[in-house]
Amino acid sequence: MSPIFRRAGKSADTKKPADRLVTLIGKPDCHLCETAQGVIEKVCGETGAAWEIKDITQDEELYRRYWEQIPVVLVDGEQHDFWRVNEDRLRRALSA
Repeated sequence: MSPIFRRAGKSADTKKPADRLVTLIGKPDCHLCETAQGVIEKVCGETGAAWEIKDITQDEELYRRYWEQIPVVLVDGEQHDFWRVNEDRLRRALSA
Protein backbone atom coordinates (compact mmCIF):
# COMPACT_ATOMS: atom_id res chain seq x y z
CA MET A 1 0.00 0.00 0.00
CA SER A 2 1.22 3.50 -0.78
CA PRO A 3 2.60 5.42 2.23
CA ILE A 4 0.10 8.16 1.44
CA PHE A 5 -2.81 5.92 2.38
CA ARG A 6 -1.30 4.49 5.55
CA ARG A 7 -2.44 5.88 8.86
CA ALA A 8 0.06 6.72 11.53
CA GLY A 9 -0.01 4.68 14.72
CA LYS A 10 -1.74 5.94 17.85
CA SER A 11 1.48 7.32 19.33
CA ALA A 12 1.90 9.65 16.34
CA ASP A 13 -1.74 10.75 16.62
CA THR A 14 -1.23 12.01 20.19
CA LYS A 15 1.68 14.37 19.44
CA LYS A 16 1.21 18.09 19.92
CA PRO A 17 1.76 20.23 16.81
CA ALA A 18 4.88 21.72 18.43
CA ASP A 19 6.35 18.19 18.58
CA ARG A 20 5.79 17.57 14.85
CA LEU A 21 8.23 18.07 11.98
CA VAL A 22 7.13 18.91 8.46
CA THR A 23 9.68 18.30 5.71
CA LEU A 24 9.35 19.80 2.25
CA ILE A 25 11.30 17.90 -0.38
CA GLY A 26 11.71 19.99 -3.50
CA LYS A 27 14.17 21.65 -5.82
CA PRO A 28 15.19 25.20 -6.72
CA ASP A 29 13.14 27.12 -9.30
CA CYS A 30 10.08 24.88 -8.86
CA HIS A 31 6.87 26.89 -8.74
CA LEU A 32 4.94 24.05 -7.09
CA CYS A 33 7.65 23.82 -4.43
CA GLU A 34 7.41 27.56 -3.77
CA THR A 35 3.63 27.32 -3.42
CA ALA A 36 3.97 24.31 -1.09
CA GLN A 37 6.50 26.22 1.02
CA GLY A 38 4.04 29.09 1.43
CA VAL A 39 1.34 26.71 2.68
CA ILE A 40 3.78 24.97 5.04
CA GLU A 41 5.08 28.27 6.44
CA LYS A 42 1.54 29.45 7.11
CA VAL A 43 0.26 26.25 8.72
CA CYS A 44 3.41 25.62 10.76
CA GLY A 45 3.40 29.23 11.89
CA GLU A 46 -0.19 28.84 13.11
CA THR A 47 0.31 25.46 14.78
CA GLY A 48 3.84 25.86 16.11
CA ALA A 49 5.12 22.83 14.18
CA ALA A 50 8.74 22.86 13.04
CA TRP A 51 9.54 22.57 9.35
CA GLU A 52 12.54 22.11 7.09
CA ILE A 53 13.40 22.02 3.40
CA LYS A 54 15.44 19.32 1.68
CA ASP A 55 16.78 19.87 -1.83
CA ILE A 56 16.24 16.82 -4.01
CA THR A 57 19.16 17.85 -6.25
CA GLN A 58 21.57 17.55 -3.32
CA ASP A 59 20.54 14.10 -2.10
CA GLU A 60 20.76 11.05 -4.37
CA GLU A 61 18.43 8.93 -2.21
CA LEU A 62 15.73 11.61 -2.11
CA TYR A 63 16.09 12.10 -5.85
CA ARG A 64 15.75 8.39 -6.55
CA ARG A 65 12.75 8.04 -4.27
CA TYR A 66 10.75 11.20 -4.99
CA TRP A 67 11.82 12.82 -8.29
CA GLU A 68 8.46 12.20 -9.98
CA GLN A 69 6.42 13.54 -7.07
CA ILE A 70 8.02 16.82 -5.98
CA PRO A 71 7.15 18.75 -4.06
CA VAL A 72 6.73 16.05 -1.44
CA VAL A 73 5.64 16.81 2.11
CA LEU A 74 6.53 14.53 5.00
CA VAL A 75 5.05 14.79 8.47
CA ASP A 76 7.31 13.19 11.05
CA GLY A 77 9.12 11.34 8.28
CA GLU A 78 5.98 9.83 6.73
CA GLN A 79 4.77 10.95 3.32
CA HIS A 80 1.77 13.24 3.70
CA ASP A 81 1.28 14.87 0.29
CA PHE A 82 2.88 15.45 -3.08
CA TRP A 83 2.47 17.92 -5.97
CA ARG A 84 -0.08 20.10 -4.18
CA VAL A 85 -0.37 20.72 -0.45
CA ASN A 86 -3.83 21.17 0.98
CA GLU A 87 -3.70 23.68 3.81
CA ASP A 88 -6.66 22.27 5.76
CA ARG A 89 -5.45 18.67 5.40
CA LEU A 90 -1.97 19.60 6.65
CA ARG A 91 -3.45 21.52 9.58
CA ARG A 92 -5.58 18.50 10.53
CA ALA A 93 -2.58 16.17 10.29
CA LEU A 94 -0.56 18.37 12.62
CA SER A 95 -3.42 18.77 15.09
CA ALA A 96 -4.41 15.11 15.22
